[in-house]
Amino acid sequence: MVASGIDPSRGEAPQGGVPAGLSLTADDIARADAHLAPTDRLLETAYPGDDGSRQPIHTVYVPGDRYTPELPAQWGADAATAVAAAGGTAALCADLGLDDDLTAQIAPLVDAKLAAEPIEDLRIDFEDGFGDRGDAAEDAAAEAAAANVAAAVSAGQAPPFIGIRFKCLEAATRHRGLATLDRFVTTLAQASPLPDGLVLTLPKVTTIDQVTAMVEVCERLEGALGLDAGRLRFEVQMETPQLILAADGTVPVAQLLHRAQGRITSLHYGTYDYSAALQIAAEHQSMEHPAADYAKQVMQVAVAETGVRLSDGSTNIIPVGEPAAVLSAWRLHARLVRRSLERGFYQGWDLHAAQLPTRFIASYAFYREGFAAAASRLDNYLHHADAGIMDEPATARALARFVLRGLQCGAVTSAEIQDAAGTTTRELTQLAHPKLAVEENV
Repeated sequence: MVASGIDPSRGEAPQGGVPAGLSLTADDIARADAHLAPTDRLLETAYPGDDGSRQPIHTVYVPGDRYTPELPAQWGADAATAVAAAGGTAALCADLGLDDDLTAQIAPLVDAKLAAEPIEDLRIDFEDGFGDRGDAAEDAAAEAAAANVAAAVSAGQAPPFIGIRFKCLEAATRHRGLATLDRFVTTLAQASPLPDGLVLTLPKVTTIDQVTAMVEVCERLEGALGLDAGRLRFEVQMETPQLILAADGTVPVAQLLHRAQGRITSLHYGTYDYSAALQIAAEHQSMEHPAADYAKQVMQVAVAETGVRLSDGSTNIIPVGEPAAVLSAWRLHARLVRRSLERGFYQGWDLHAAQLPTRFIASYAFYREGFAAAASRLDNYLHHADAGIMDEPATARALARFVLRGLQCGAVTSAEIQDAAGTTTRELTQLAHPKLAVEENV
């Protein structure tokens, strides 16, 4: 096949000729190629699609001075204690409305998760969770956090994803935020190679210029520390209405992704700052408020096929206190997690150890409830079986991505996928992310 799309082996005419029965020449095709070259470049560079790497199902925030390498294990133990006080994981699954079969599948998985990997993504917070304690205290805490992260990575105690949230780039906190970012990254880079799962969180973004300024800061840090270009990437917290609709009527969130030189990894919705900015009464500030849904739908459209991930926000109703209050908070949290998943937000924030059980129960239930049907449809699609549903390639990709997410978070196993869908993890990944060059050992 030649570049013009004309294939002489099929009896098509060479450059400039007209194949029998056709009207377009090779020159016509070449003109279309030239006309669409900018579109081809745009789709390749601005819309590369998801890269198939693991996305954590949650982010845990802890104040900057409270992180130690032992903190994730302690949160897991605290979560297990809270569940044991309520009668155990199986009892909690039943209280959340899961049937006996699903409970039997999920309860041991959740117990194992709390013991082995209770936190998938940890953010050491120097913003709202730390406050203003003066420069000396924040400098010391930033250095200690970096040293603790290096120690945790070395000892194999670090979550798969870990990093800091520093103060925003508005004038009042800009210098303090950048000083903390610099101190943390520099201290960490000098102690050891940066962890693969390093995440930096830029909060309270209001303009595209704040994002492009962050890009420049990352470039300066990379140059000063001898890091590879593009090594430092960051997530943007969507906490202000100015990113949804700017003063000139444009939608900045759709633009900033393409002005960040590929450095933005995800957009995180900030439930309470965003709601407060819209003058929503505190009692009604929620992840499921119509205003929240509107903002998140705009985010969802903006990131489509860019490879940037999405995260929903948090609920501040914590499962502590009297048993009835704990159960009520657990039911609310589980319902909100499920709601986010159904709407295509596969990550959210958790603020307390007692929220971990319902994060995992709700997530595992979502994937396991849909697994059998998705695996069967994949099996039919991959093996060209006659069935009641004729799935198109786009739907097959969606099915594969669903199953792959379930595998990555621990809800299903590769053996179950092989048995139910007749496909390996590598083949599943290739189907889910066809643009991805998959390694042999995936």
